[in-house]
Amino acid sequence: MIVIYYHMDKNKRFYLSPLSLHNLLRIQDLSGKRPPMNRRMMMFENREGQNVPQVVFHTRRDHEWVDVSTDEIFKGKTVVVFALPGAFTPTCSSTHVPRYNQLAPVLKQNGVDEIVCVSVNDAFVMNEWKEEQKAHNITFLPDGNGDFSRGMGMLVPKNDLGFGDRSWRYSMLVKDGIVEKMFIEPEVEGDPFEVSDADTMLAHVAPNASAPMDVTVFTREGCPYCVRAKGMLHDAGIDFEELVLNRDYSEATLRAVSATSSVPQVFINGDLVGGSDSLEKYLEEMTQNAA
Repeated sequence: MIVIYYHMDKNKRFYLSPLSLHNLLRIQDLSGKRPPMNRRMMMFENREGQNVPQVVFHTRRDHEWVDVSTDEIFKGKTVVVFALPGAFTPTCSSTHVPRYNQLAPVLKQNGVDEIVCVSVNDAFVMNEWKEEQKAHNITFLPDGNGDFSRGMGMLVPKNDLGFGDRSWRYSMLVKDGIVEKMFIEPEVEGDPFEVSDADTMLAHVAPNASAPMDVTVFTREGCPYCVRAKGMLHDAGIDFEELVLNRDYSEATLRAVSATSSVPQVFINGDLVGGSDSLEKYLEEMTQNAA
């Protein structure tokens, strides 16, 4: 006998319990095939106002196993959590993690104590992924058995991809262990990425906060003008990424993006500012406009 449980959330919407979803997936017709299922049958519950699940995360630090409880992560803290389907997967690696890592300082300036990434992967995978992403502003928590994701009602089958059970993509703001706000991706086929991004979370946490500028400086070794440009950015408190000639890019690449071979070349928010003199004027105008 297959038992199906329905629950009602605070908005009087019915949804299937995770156990019922699992039971539905066990139903087979006479041909031995599962009946088609639309993911909308999942009806994810918005758990705002509820406690996060009490679980133990099995992490690795300095080649040793370290168990971390839910309370150690959330008790007495304001924590931003974003959960995703898997380490090293395209959207997670190209957008979800990098942007949270970039916006982490701004979130922390606005009352967030910690930014946590949760995925149904083991500790070894999560540690390697963190290093590969250079995401040192984020705490990576391995939910290897899916206990946390299951407790949140967000564990979903991705057997068609050979993934087994994984977390649905979502983000939430948790204060002292209680979910204050959730952003759950729409229940459609595939891997939607519309509302759990870092910019949406920042807009909720601090509506008037400004996101950091996206700044890249093309340089070469031994270039005094490059040193000057980097110094001006440092003095202005602006973070930037430095690309060094013949290590990170070729002269042909520089000509392709800036139509010149001279360095430095500074790009800010997608626009070419130019060399050190142009950067100086740009920063002066920025200061005047802010006054």
